[in-house]
Amino acid sequence: MPELPEVETIRSGLASLIVGKTIKKISHDTQKGFPNSEADVKQFALNNQIKAVRRRAKVLLIDLGSGYSFMIHLKMTGQIVVRSSSKTFGGGHPTDSLIGDLPDKSTRVTIEFTDSSKLFFNDQRKFGWMKLLPTAEIMNTKFMQRVGPEPLPDDFTPAQFKARFTNKQRSKIKAALLDQSVVAGIGNIYADESLFYAKIHPERLVGSLSSAEFKKLYTGVRATMNRAIASGGSTDRNYVQADGSRGNYLDKFAQVFRREGLPCPRCGHEIIKIRVAGRGTHICPNCQKNA
Repeated sequence: MPELPEVETIRSGLASLIVGKTIKKISHDTQKGFPNSEADVKQFALNNQIKAVRRRAKVLLIDLGSGYSFMIHLKMTGQIVVRSSSKTFGGGHPTDSLIGDLPDKSTRVTIEFTDSSKLFFNDQRKFGWMKLLPTAEIMNTKFMQRVGPEPLPDDFTPAQFKARFTNKQRSKIKAALLDQSVVAGIGNIYADESLFYAKIHPERLVGSLSSAEFKKLYTGVRATMNRAIASGGSTDRNYVQADGSRGNYLDKFAQVFRREGLPCPRCGHEIIKIRVAGRGTHICPNCQKNA
């Protein structure tokens, strides 16, 4: 599943290409990936202009002039592809659909704009979805109500970060970081990288962390994610940048993730891979002691 930096990279690319375009036609295959009534699509989507492209947690939001928005979750294998006579844009699961002829067998939704360009929502495994909802109601949906605060805004403080873990005292810190109801957008890669930055073992219980350690972890989460956004995301084999090229975070900045057997960049000790919270987890056992 994409993490916050990957979705933010796609959001930025989409915003540069579709804002200002007007929707002419929408087609889809099944209701599962596009659970919207024909009446709502006709009234609130067709002949409406794209006003903005936003992101909340790992979800894309495309705002329309009608006061409605498309809420899009790519899940594991989703893609967004925009095609025009002069430019091709693609972001998401790296299959040939990013560069091949579209629509294809993975295409769930096709949006045609009045300038003849098209947006394709592709999803091989059919877990993703594209919902049309009143913009004002999106933040009140059950999905959004369960999502914790964004980790990167300037007004999100270290004290607020620590407070989000109050009810997780008996949880392992990595499991708590992965819980989207605690803080939004942190997945496996950035949890490992942030814990390494803070020199915290991922199996330590939340209640064992000091205020100083929480502050260091807060700094690590923000620094790691900002670097990832600047480098177009991680890819992690499943995601590519908004222009269709692979994100290069893992190549440029990764300190421990997928580096098992290599020397720790901080102390030289061998990086190992363990399993925490059901996920492969990369640590330096010298820098991140379970004490």
